[in-house]
Parts: sequence; structure tokens; C-alpha cells
Amino acid sequence: MSKPRTIWKGLFPAATTQFAPDFSIDIRATEAGFDALVRDGAHGLVLMGTVGEGNSLEPDEKRAVLKAAVECVDGRVPVVAGVSELTTARAAAFARDAEKLGASGLMVLPAMVYVPTEDELVAHFREVARASALPIMLYNNPPAYRVNIGLDVIRKLLDLPTVECIKESASDTTRYTDLANAFGDRLTLFAGLDDVVLEAIVLGADGWVSGLSNVFPKESLALWDAARAGDLKTAQAIYRWFMPLLHLDAGPDLVQAIKLAEQIVGRGSECVRPPRYPLTGARRAEVIALVERAIATLPSRQAAA
Repeated sequence: MSKPRTIWKGLFPAATTQFAPDFSIDIRATEAGFDALVRDGAHGLVLMGTVGEGNSLEPDEKRAVLKAAVECVDGRVPVVAGVSELTTARAAAFARDAEKLGASGLMVLPAMVYVPTEDELVAHFREVARASALPIMLYNNPPAYRVNIGLDVIRKLLDLPTVECIKESASDTTRYTDLANAFGDRLTLFAGLDDVVLEAIVLGADGWVSGLSNVFPKESLALWDAARAGDLKTAQAIYRWFMPLLHLDAGPDLVQAIKLAEQIVGRGSECVRPPRYPLTGARRAEVIALVERAIATLPSRQAAA
């Protein structure tokens, strides 16, 4: 089972959505973040996923962010829109609109809140896939969304030509081998959890949707390039430097932590939308210390020394 690749390859930051102090979307700051990531070498962008706070945006806001991204990126890299809704009908409607607005692809999640049966999960994905001609990345994140996209579910979707990719955010890295054994080249595999990305690349991942690349994009690309080239010595050195921060991607406060880190390095604001609130107390101090240590020990500085 094989098929041609489309847009699915490389490092795709899970880009943040920037807010003003009154919690309205700061479109200019959001566009500036997108542009900076592209200029730093990102191979694509994923918008309005977990890190992009897609579930905190109103329907018209999602469309405004996507429109701004398409105009800002201007074809330089693929722009992938997260599709995360409470109902299948809303997800299909957004998929249709995303295609009209110029998205390059869709990252499709199970319907939010409700835990479906296998047949319901298949029906949800099929309905969204039928709503547009855009290529689709299925997003599997059992820890966050309490739904596992099992091999049997995927088998029932393979007759849909636009289902091309799966983003794997389970911490069990055996999934990469199981997926490869089950489906060969039919599905492109993307790493979706930052602190197991090196393992994922070694096991065959062709892409990485990354949260911490918002903060250190050049180092993320260096890790990606070294691992893909088989230079494990270099990859391991970057990975060990990066790991304390990469662990932030696996915590329940990953959005607040990543946006605080963005603010520290001058790439955005820590403002998040309720029910999230900026980190405080010991946790805030911990994240600040991790970022400051990472800055002080950048691999490029160590190499120069």
C-alpha cells in the first residue's frame, strides 16, 4: 500500500495564536509569529491545534486566523488548519471553509468532549473528509482527548484518498512500528510529542508537529536535520540540551508554558484565553529557569566555545 506524498514532510511548528490584553486576537502579532517561523526555516505550519488554542476560538475567529495565515505565508510553506469541534457538522463546515480560504491541509481531531465508539469515530472522520478535497492528517492524542485512533479505525478510512497522514501524540513509541507494519507507505507518520521525537524519527517519522519549535525553531530544525541525516551524535547532543524544555509539551499546562517561553525569548506574549491563565508561583519560576538555562547553554554557544 503506497501513494505519492503531498505536503507531509518536515518540521511543522504548532503555531501559537497571539492575544491582546483584553483577550481579543492580535492578528498582527499572530501573523508576525507565523512569518518568523517560516523565515527561520519551518517546513510548514499547523494552526489552531492544542498549542494554537483552537478550542478557545469562536468560529469567525478561526476563519480570520486562517485567512491571515494564508495571506501572510503566501505559499512559502503549507498551512494546515486544525479541525477540532464539538460536533461532526461543525467540523465538516470548518473543513469546507478552510479549503475555500486557501488552507493546504487539515489536521482532524475526534469530536471534542464526547468519547465515541469506534464506529462513531470512523463516521466523524469520514464526514469531515468528504467535506473538502484537502489532504488530511489524523491527530491521535489519547492522553489529552481520551480517544485512541486504533489500527482498526484507520483501516476503515483508507478508502478515502485524502486521508494521508497521522500525527502520533501517544508516548508509546511502539505505535510507529505498528503503524508502519500495518500500513506501509500508505500513511505518512508525524511525531506529535516533543519529548519522544528523536525516537519517532529513528522509527520512521517523516514529520514533526512541534510545540517548542515556537521558542527555539533553529535548534528544532538542527535536531530534525541531524536525526534525518543519521547523525545521531549531533542529534543526541541537541536532544539532551533540549529535553528539559521538550518535557513541557507533555504537561497539561503546555500552552501556558510554551507561550511564557515565547515571551522570554521575544517571540510572542504569554497571554492565554480563559479557562487557561498564565503560570504563577513555583511553576512559573520553574519554566523561566528552564528557558534561561537553555539560552545560556545553546548548542551553538557550546560549539563556539
